[in-house]
Order: sequence, then structure tokens, then C-alpha cells
Amino acid sequence: MARGKRPTSRKKAVAAAAPASKVPARRADYGAPIEGFFAKQPAHLRAILDELRTVIREAAPDATASLKWGMPNFAIGRAMMCALAGFKSHVNLIVAGPPDVFVDPGGLLQGDGKTGRHLKLRSLDELPREDVRRWVHAAAKVARAKGS
Repeated sequence: MARGKRPTSRKKAVAAAAPASKVPARRADYGAPIEGFFAKQPAHLRAILDELRTVIREAAPDATASLKWGMPNFAIGRAMMCALAGFKSHVNLIVAGPPDVFVDPGGLLQGDGKTGRHLKLRSLDELPREDVRRWVHAAAKVARAKGS
């Protein structure tokens, strides 16, 4: 090596070659119909997801559904209302909106973020249909307000 030159680390070389702004590539399934997501779920979780989808459609018939971030996302206009997520042993219903709009006397909702809460379900027997209906109505109201 020539005198006075220091070896360049691989990390620095990669950083120098990378573009100035990193915009993540859009997922290939972004905006796709949600049926493919449901078809991939195990039977015991699919039953929960199907029932949640039914309650969501009844509570907010004007909502549209498509895949975003790899999970079913329900929106009114361009505003997210709720989403469903499937994991190995449970399903989450994610309701979007400030936490204080979701009346939850049973303490079933989890998370204390500014933009939403979630309900974790391991079996269909755990599904609190009336609570879910009320939370989806509240999330729909928030989403409609964002759209106007």
C-alpha cells in the first residue's frame, strides 16, 4: 500500500455508492385484493379473520379494502380506518384514531400510541363482536373526518 493512504472500509465504500435518499420500494402486493391474505392463513385464524371482516363490512359498508404493508387495510377515502394482521398464534384488529375515541371498559384494547390501538385474538370465542362494531364505527368516524 502506498505510504500515507489509509485503507477504505467496506462500510464507507457502500455508503458512498448508495443514493442520497433511500425510498423503500413499494411492496409487490400493495393495493391487491385482500382474499389472497385470507387464503394463506391457517384455518383457526382464518375463522377469526373472516368474522372480523364481516363485522367491519357491517359497521362501515362504505370502507374499501386492499392490501397495504402485507395485511388487509380498510379505508374510507384515503384515510385508514382499520387493519387486520395475522401471526402464528393470534390475529390483531388494528383500529386507527386517537386512543381516547375507543371506549373500552373491559380493557381489551392494547397499545397506547397516538394513532391507534389493537385487539389481540387467539380464538373466535374471544371475539367481542359488539365492542369491535363500536370501535370500527369510531374509527370510521375519524377516517371520514380526515377525508372532509
